[in-house]
Amino acid sequence: MSTVTKRTYSVPARAEVSANNQTIFDNLQKGLGFVPNLYAYFGKNETALGDYLTFQNRKSTLRAKEREVINLVTSQINGCRYCQSAHTALGKMNGFTDKQVLEIRTGQASFDRKIDALAKLTSSIVKNRGRASEESVESFFSEGYNEANLIDVVIVVGDKIISNYIHNLTQIEIDFPLAEEL
Repeated sequence: MSTVTKRTYSVPARAEVSANNQTIFDNLQKGLGFVPNLYAYFGKNETALGDYLTFQNRKSTLRAKEREVINLVTSQINGCRYCQSAHTALGKMNGFTDKQVLEIRTGQASFDRKIDALAKLTSSIVKNRGRASEESVESFFSEGYNEANLIDVVIVVGDKIISNYIHNLTQIEIDFPLAEEL
């Protein structure tokens, strides 16, 4: 019977990444006050960190608060503790209370009909691999969202799936206050 040793993954230091990624690390340090471990891990690849940040920071029809709803729901469904923790902090920075963040992570938001429709649609998209329920789609549109918004929801889900999967594979140390378990 063979035993498989569990691989461990490390967060690279600034000196261990390319000059291009060192510049991105410096910009993150200036902007955020630190380089989040998950972003640093992307720095092991020559282009992934820059590509990911460009994708994540693209112009969107959705407000930052709405994108946090998508990030929280997607990260919960995908079981990514790192992203649950990071987006709990970001959700609170965008005006959600602790209680609201926890409810959003369940895929609903009883405190706001429009946010609720967005959370339910996101949950349906992620759980059903893009084949959202007709009810969740119609509720989303009836709350005033449009097709451009729908495209942005899917783009944010895709962005979050990338980071969820990287963390779920590597289990890089979480460097945000740990989100409460549901």
